[in-house]
Amino acid sequence: FGEGNFMRAFTDYWFDLMNEKGRFGGRIQMLTPIGCHPAFNVPEILKEQDGLYTLYLQGSEKGEKVRNKRIITSVKGCIDPYLDYQAFLDLATVPSLRFITSNTTEAGIAYDPSSRFDDAPPAGFPAKLCRFLYERWKQELNGFIILSCELIDNNGAELKKCVLQHCADWKLEPGFVSWIENDNLFCSTLVDRIVPGYPRMQAQALCEENGYEDRMMDTGELFGLWVIEGPASLYDELPVREAGLEDNILIVDDHTPYKQRKVRILNGAHTSFVPGAYLAGQNIVRDCMADDVIRGFMERCIYSEIIPTLSLPEEELMAFAGSVTDRFKNPFIDHELLSICLNSTSKWKARVLPSVKGYLAEKKELPVCLTASFAMYLAFYRRAEKTPEGYFGTRGNDRYEVRDDADVMVFFAAHKDEPDEVFVRHVCGCEKFWGEDLNSLDGFAETVIKDLQIIEDSGTHALMNELAGNWNYSVK
Repeated sequence: FGEGNFMRAFTDYWFDLMNEKGRFGGRIQMLTPIGCHPAFNVPEILKEQDGLYTLYLQGSEKGEKVRNKRIITSVKGCIDPYLDYQAFLDLATVPSLRFITSNTTEAGIAYDPSSRFDDAPPAGFPAKLCRFLYERWKQELNGFIILSCELIDNNGAELKKCVLQHCADWKLEPGFVSWIENDNLFCSTLVDRIVPGYPRMQAQALCEENGYEDRMMDTGELFGLWVIEGPASLYDELPVREAGLEDNILIVDDHTPYKQRKVRILNGAHTSFVPGAYLAGQNIVRDCMADDVIRGFMERCIYSEIIPTLSLPEEELMAFAGSVTDRFKNPFIDHELLSICLNSTSKWKARVLPSVKGYLAEKKELPVCLTASFAMYLAFYRRAEKTPEGYFGTRGNDRYEVRDDADVMVFFAAHKDEPDEVFVRHVCGCEKFWGEDLNSLDGFAETVIKDLQIIEDSGTHALMNELAGNWNYSVK
């Protein structure tokens, strides 16, 4: 479930290596969880390319630039359930199907009470999966190993919880529920690889160099880690060691420490500075690291406000944090800020809010940079105007698209013109977005209001400079 850049540079890549080096012998059938974009029909493009696409993994090793090119051959094709629902159901009856992976953004694993059994397809991803599993059960076939890759806590357990809720809503047979519980393994996982995606600026030159057109071309960093929480017996079905991937794919009893470290530090850093950096005139992550103010703001977020909330040994956390800045400086990856800004509402909740609450509980005061990141997120979304093509904001002479769930965009459109204090209070109080009323966090809304006023008067760069202009990680 997921046909996007990340899945193609991560899970499809690992299975491709296991096919080559571990004799796995498997093929991947992609599914589009929310349907195809009208301008980019992945099933048709993949069909034209015989399921093949080029992946570039790029970065630095021992001070040297490294660029690895690989043609991915593990993909069979892609099905859009909204265009061919029967093909989606038929896939569930393939006896050799064993693994299901998913990356449907942080908002994807969520219970949607509007999803119905006889919808074609049901709206939410867990509902689609439940319907898929039901079709499998009817054929009396074996269950699945389900590997959730969404960046939420206990993603596998949460996905299973949503599926079982749909079973209850739809009054499905007790035998089916028992089959879900006993014949399927829902694994929580951690995924870690920065994936900028299609290299738009270099695509034409790369296609000319390769001698073929590749509309599915993808790019990612060299670093890659997949931590799967599950029994050691999974090694019997995934030839990780045979493929030489034991440092990249870990099967462990508890993935939580790895996940918390990654989501809070690496993803949290992204979400904390990127909307503000974009409004300050930057477009690429690497260029942000050359700006002392933006880099200082990001590093203060990490070293001063995020790391103190984590439980792993400080030495390990500091080492991982040090790698983050180097990864953000990757000379090959033009990681666009706007691509990171996609679905920033659910991302801020999952990646930043836990650190804000943890810091407040530990220090009895707000983390000033992480709190300011919320104001920058608000400023980024507040500029969006509804158009027939979507929601677009302006930055100087530039026009940028703001993409999030429909209810998020409708909410901001309804409240963005309110006075700052009213606007901030409304956003903070939307429990549907945050799972709680952020107005109840001591001093949070008041600080966000002040920060938002600084942004409107002087810009996001000025706010970052005020908070962390002369800060570096050695200052604690």
